[in-house]
Amino acid sequence: MTQLGGIKRCPNCGSESLIYDPSRAEIVCSNCGYVLAEEIMDLGPEWRAFEPGQREKRSRVGAPETVMLHDKGLSTDIDWRNKDIHGSDISGSIRTKIYRLRMWQRRMRISDAIDRNLAFALSELDRMGSQLGLTRNIREIAAVLYRKAVINKLVRGRSIEGMVSACLYAACRIANAPRTLEEIEDVSKVDKREIGRSYRYLARELNLRLKPTSPIDYVIRFGDQLGVSEKTKRRAIKILDQAIEKGLTSGKGPTGIAAAAIYIASLLEGEKMTQREVAEVARVTEVTVRNRYKELVDKLNIRIPT
Repeated sequence: MTQLGGIKRCPNCGSESLIYDPSRAEIVCSNCGYVLAEEIMDLGPEWRAFEPGQREKRSRVGAPETVMLHDKGLSTDIDWRNKDIHGSDISGSIRTKIYRLRMWQRRMRISDAIDRNLAFALSELDRMGSQLGLTRNIREIAAVLYRKAVINKLVRGRSIEGMVSACLYAACRIANAPRTLEEIEDVSKVDKREIGRSYRYLARELNLRLKPTSPIDYVIRFGDQLGVSEKTKRRAIKILDQAIEKGLTSGKGPTGIAAAAIYIASLLEGEKMTQREVAEVARVTEVTVRNRYKELVDKLNIRIPT
């Protein structure tokens, strides 16, 4: 069914096959030829483009609004290249003026303490997110959390790096793609103790009610790092579902449980690997993997092939 301009069917014959004719600005029924609407306003550009490069050159709009920039990308920016609109080099005298304008533009974009705080914090957030391999939507969630922290004056007296790290940690949990405090610490300028304190403070003040991290959330990422097959990952998730159902995961570290499940699944699927390899990826000790392995095998009655 074609729905155009809110019109669903032809009032003359009842057909739902409608055609929009841009040359006449009309909506026409393809069955009986009845004109349902005319003089429709075209909200598109007045130019046409026949290839992507041509479309980019003729476009007159900027980048979309984003929370990843302190001004949300709404302010103008003077390009760093000393070229004019035709691509020719700018003369020396004009280049000096452009340099001064560029300098004042940077100063005007960051005019007060909040803007300076956001500009530094969001650049750090983007850097850390890139190093962790986080998707853009997770980084945007973290940016929104940090903006809320600034609005509620939660950043005062605390390090910007600590609050940014806490926002990233919380955003990963919200998006069901958790990262451990150790992983956040690797790309942060503060230790995991300060990140944990900042996260607890942020969660309390912003009333973030996050569910405990499930070990299933770590299976795909750990499995990819270990290079196991999709069949092994699905087997590990199935083992964890049974463990959660029987309450075997409560009170246990999710990364250790996930590592043990992947290790068991790899043995069952014939992709044998050592406990040390699994432990290194999960950032836990071999003893933890061994203990969780024994618990899962005993409680779930899993028979490991010899």
